[in-house]
Parts: sequence; C-alpha cells; structure tokens
Amino acid sequence: MCALCAGLFGAAAPASGATGVRGQTLLPGVVYSRQVEFTAHGPVVVHVISAPKPTGLYALKPVLSNDAILGRERVTSMLKRVSGEATVAGINGDLFSWTDGHPSGGLIRGGVLERTPADLRSTIGVDTDGVLHVERVHLAGTWQGSGQRRVLGINEVPRPGRTSIYTPVYGARTPAETGNPAVAILRPFPASKPNTLLTTTVAEYVTGGNQPIPPDGAVIVARGAQAPFLTAEAPAGSNLTVLLTLTPPWTNVLEALGGGPVVVRNGKPVYRSLEDFTTDQLTPRHPRTGVGQTADGRILLVAVDGRQPGYSTGLTNFELALTMMRLGCVTASALDAGGSTTMAFDGRVLNRPSDPGGERAVAEALTLFYYGVYAPALPSRVLSPNADGVDDTQTFSYKLVRPSAVSATLAGPNGASLTLDRPAVLTQPHARIPLGSRRGAKGARHLQARALGAGGRAHRDLERRGCAHAADAKPAGRGCHALVAWPFRPLPLQRHRHERGGLGRADGSLPPARLGSRACRSPASRAHSPR
Repeated sequence: MCALCAGLFGAAAPASGATGVRGQTLLPGVVYSRQVEFTAHGPVVVHVISAPKPTGLYALKPVLSNDAILGRERVTSMLKRVSGEATVAGINGDLFSWTDGHPSGGLIRGGVLERTPADLRSTIGVDTDGVLHVERVHLAGTWQGSGQRRVLGINEVPRPGRTSIYTPVYGARTPAETGNPAVAILRPFPASKPNTLLTTTVAEYVTGGNQPIPPDGAVIVARGAQAPFLTAEAPAGSNLTVLLTLTPPWTNVLEALGGGPVVVRNGKPVYRSLEDFTTDQLTPRHPRTGVGQTADGRILLVAVDGRQPGYSTGLTNFELALTMMRLGCVTASALDAGGSTTMAFDGRVLNRPSDPGGERAVAEALTLFYYGVYAPALPSRVLSPNADGVDDTQTFSYKLVRPSAVSATLAGPNGASLTLDRPAVLTQPHARIPLGSRRGAKGARHLQARALGAGGRAHRDLERRGCAHAADAKPAGRGCHALVAWPFRPLPLQRHRHERGGLGRADGSLPPARLGSRACRSPASRAHSPR
C-alpha cells in the first residue's frame, strides 16, 4: 500500500484523541486532511474534517439556505452568514428539489420541527449528549378542532387530499394550490416542537393558495375531501390544536436534517440500506458526502471529489461506506452527492466541486460550530523585523463570538513575553475599544482592538514584530478556560539581522513559536488538543 493510501486508512492518531485523521489544524481539536487513494479506477481525493464530540464549545447543526425551506444557497455563503455566531466548517446537506430548492427530508433546528421527515430515508440527528443518530423517523402529525384528530404534515409539497401546515420558515407565502382548498390563518402559532400539544386560534379563512404566512402565525391548508372537515370543525375564532409526534420520539435531539442512506451501522459498512434511493444514485462513482461518528465521539465530515478524470474519479455509495468505516466511524450516513458535494471552512471551499461552474447552490449545509477563540492563519511564514521594508510586520487577528475575559501576550524565544491586552471582559462587542499601543526599547509592538460585524463578533488586530502571539479567553459566566497559541513558523533568513534588543537569533531568523492549544471543562482540568 502506498504512503498516501496509508494516510487514508491507517494514519497515526494525534495526541488528543483516537482518530485516524491528521493534517492541518483549523481550530483547537479540529483537523482537516486532504488524502489521496490510488485505485484501479483512478485516483480518489478524500477531504476529511475531524472534530471533537459536539458538546460545550462545539456543535453540529444544519444551516438552512436563505433561512427558508424554499430556495438554494452555496455552502460558503451559508457559512459566512452565520459567522457572527461561531467559526464554522461544513459540508452540503440533504438532497433537494431542483424546482424550488426544498430539502427532500426532515429538518429540526433548535428543537423545532420544520419539515416532515422522509419515511423511507434516514434522518441524521444530534442529541444533547453529542451522539449522532442515523435512523428512519416517522411523523404522525395531527390537527383537531371540535371533532376527531386528523392527519397533518408540516411545510411539505402539496398533495391531493392532504392537510398541511405552513410556518414562517417555509417562506414568505404558501405554495400555489389547485382546486378549492380550505385555507385558514392561525394566529398566534407557537414554535412547532415535536411531541408537544400546540394550541392556536383560527383567525380567519382566505381563498386559494399563495397566501402570506404571518411572522407570528401559520397557515393550514386542507385539500380535497379534507377541506369540509377543517371549515366545519375549526371555524373562525375557534381553538385548534396541533400534535407532531415523532417515532422514534427523539426527545433529546435538537438538530437534525434529512440525508441517507445509512452507510455504517455498529461499526460495519452497510451494503443494502433498503432506503428509497435508485441504483443510479448509489452504484456509479460520483462525488460523495458523508458524516460519521467514531467510538470516542469525534465527528467526521467527509467530501470525496469525483467526475474529474486524472484528478479524482469518485466513489460508489458502498465505497463511501468502506471509507467511513476505515476512518473509524461506528455510525455514518451519506448526504447529497454529485455536483452538490462541497466542504468549506470559514467561508472558503476546501474541496474541488465537480460542476463546471464550481460550487453549487444547495438546500442546506451540515455545519460544525466552534464558539471559542479563533485566529486565522498568518499571511506569511516569514517575519524579519529589521526595518528593510521586507516582511517587517504582519497583521494578526483573532475572533470572539461571545462576551469573554481576554488577555493577549507576545511570546518570544527563551521565555520572553510581553503583555499587550490585560484581562478584561468584552461585554459591548459593537463598541470601539481603544487599547492603545506599547513600545519596546528598539521595536514597536502594537495592539489595536475593535469590534466588528453582527452577532457580537470582535476582531483584534495585531502588528507583530519578532514575537508569537497567544490569547487567553474565558467566556463570561462559564467555568471553561481556553488558552490558544497560534502557529507562527518563520523561516531562517541568513541575510537579515534583527535590531539590537530584538527577540531573534544572531543569524537574523526567528525560532519557531510553539503551536498548541488547550481547553478544559473546568479551571482545574485541562485536556490538550493536537499539535
């Protein structure tokens, strides 16, 4: 087996956990790897993001395109849109309709059921303990007025003889209708949590489809033979109850999206899932997307490039199952494939999508949220502060997404350090925070902080001269403490010399700064993340 293949199937694990993935550290504990396998069918390029169990500072959740059921959006655009809440990596999500962009399966966000699951396909959910579930989920939705309980779906495609309810997440208006359905405006309507009795009031009846959906309400549409039951049993001004019962109940699953088929179950690859997919979807070698969880709880996001001869041929669905198993997954599912296959981090595409136009707009993204301190990679690997105008300074920034107690220091060789930003709680992220500057004997080191963007995101820009940077952030009101030192590995430059009193070597180079991070659940207990 070649070395590159060995990297896919048996790479040594980082120090922080039992995972077969090693590569570039994107975030504390989060590793990205681009791996190549040479097969009889041609090379296969596999992109893998390995992340800690989604609890605490990490979360795995779907992001809906345009924040609506209808429509499509690129994964990178979705990641940028939510970047004020966290630093985000992600892959494409569920299959979808080319006509209006609605996802094919179910959707749960924040414990709210937003779309009916597909009975014959898997739904992918994450519970409050960070455990990944891949199961077929059935919705038994009902409504009731003065009569018996009657069948109901939520935010679904219109079907003859079917009653559906449409909430604001569906879009601005209900779908167009044929025939003479009974259409009632419900207001107010509570969040559509599953397995909970929801009570609302019938505000009024309107005629036809394409009705505006009130922001604080919903619209119920009864078609065909169901229309007379709605008008008779739930007249205007009366109360109406809705019950959305899931099987299995998934009472502690707060985030879920459709997908499938299941590809790994109990650590074994699944050849025939007996789900509602065609042979053409499963057997050809295409780009593939998958998500899985290892025995120690780590999440793996996988994107396999394909349809690009000479670069990457892609995989069959079962070959994806074998790949997920060899990466250590005990549970895994496929997601939408083909030209939809996309992996991105911080708004930047990591893989090579196969569509001629590049990245495809899709219905959803399955995303990893990180709520801790994040610092983008430095623009250059070399720092030579000798005032010759070449690589004298670099601009460094780090990002906060929640009120935090922050201290920042410059760490140089031989234990040298300089405090730039003393601990202070950032509680007004939209305000300008002047921190001034500090000067050494021979070189200037400046730290300027400012608050930018929506969602409480704060950036601190640092002009660095001869030092590495570390930031210490403690989220306010929490017992979690994180220390992050970002990579800074300058290359030796024999022709450059530092000013007297600087922190460089005599040959004009800077020794590599220490790279590492640590985070803990309490101040007394710390676990190191991989280098």
